[in-house]
Amino acid sequence: MRAGVYGQGGRTTPRSIVADLEWAGIDAFAAGARRGARGGADIAVVLGGDRGVRAYFHGRPDSEVPVLGLSEGESGGLLAGLDVRSLRSHAGRLAAGKYTVDAMPRIGVSIDGRRAHPALNDVAVFASRSAMLMEHELRVDGEAVWHDNGDGVIVATPMGSSAYSMSAGGPAIFPGARAFGIVSVNSLDVTRRPLIVPDTSEISVSGISSRAHCEAVLDGLERLAVRDSVVCTRTPHAANVVRLGPRAPAMRGLAKKVDLAGDLLKMSPSSKLILTALEYGGKPMSLREISARTLLPPRTMRFALRHLTDNGHVKRRVSGRDSRQAIYELAQRA
Repeated sequence: MRAGVYGQGGRTTPRSIVADLEWAGIDAFAAGARRGARGGADIAVVLGGDRGVRAYFHGRPDSEVPVLGLSEGESGGLLAGLDVRSLRSHAGRLAAGKYTVDAMPRIGVSIDGRRAHPALNDVAVFASRSAMLMEHELRVDGEAVWHDNGDGVIVATPMGSSAYSMSAGGPAIFPGARAFGIVSVNSLDVTRRPLIVPDTSEISVSGISSRAHCEAVLDGLERLAVRDSVVCTRTPHAANVVRLGPRAPAMRGLAKKVDLAGDLLKMSPSSKLILTALEYGGKPMSLREISARTLLPPRTMRFALRHLTDNGHVKRRVSGRDSRQAIYELAQRA
C-alpha cells in the first residue's frame, strides 16, 4: 500500500505522519515532496480536520482515492474522525486493509453554464450582501417547483444536511439515503417548506436576481459570482472516506445534531455563529482565529464563548504551542 500525506496540521507535520505510517510498513510519502518518484497513492491521508478533507476533495473532482482524515482536536469530526495522536495505534489495521470506506455523494455544480468544483456538503446561493433579498425560480428535472423571494437557497447532500442546511431549518437526511435536500432560507412566503428530492434529480436555481450581485458558496470554501443560474446534479465520482476503529451508529450522530438543534433555538446569533465557525474550521481555534472568522466584537465574542463553554457545547483548553493562550473546540457530546 502506498499512502500520500496531504495538507498541514497545527502542531503536526506531514513528515511525522509519514514516519508513523512507515513504522507500520506502509510506503508513505509527503505529497509534493517526491510525488514524481513515488507514483500515485492507494490511499490519501489528509491533515487539517474536516475542513482539510473538504478542501482535498474540493480540488480533486474526479478522484475516488480513499481518504483518511486526521484531526488534532479531542473530538473527531464527521470526515476526520481519527486524532493524529492515535494514528500509530491504528496504522497496523490500515496496512492490513482492515478498514471500511464510506462512499459519500458529491454535488456537481454548473454556474451560468460553466462547470465549477463539486461540493461535498452543500451549495448555497445568496446575495453577496447580508439582509438583501434574492429572487429565484426552482426547477427539479425541468418542472417548476416555486418562484421565491428570500435570503437564498441551499442544496445539501446527506452529509451536509446536518450542517448549514439544518441551521436554516432543513431536515437531517440519514447517511446512505440517495437524496438531496433543498432549503429556501428566510422566504417571504411563510408556507415555504424544505424539500427532499432523489439524488438523480437535476436541480436548477434560475432567474437569480438581487439589488446586490449574487454568489454560489461551495462547502463554505469557495465563492463564485452568479449572473443567472446554478444547476446541481450528482457527480459520478463519490468522495470515499476511510473509517478506522469502531463505527458509531449513524443515528447517534443525527441524534446529537437534533439535540443541538433544540439548544440552538435558545442561543444568541453570536453563539450560533461561533459554533458554525468551529464546525467549518475543522480544528481548534484561538480567540484571534475566532475573531477573524466571525468579525464579532471582542466583548460579544467572549460572552458567547462563556455561554457555550458553560453549557457544554464548546471545550476550552490550553494551547500546546503557547501555555498562555486558550484554544476552543467543539465539545464531544454523549
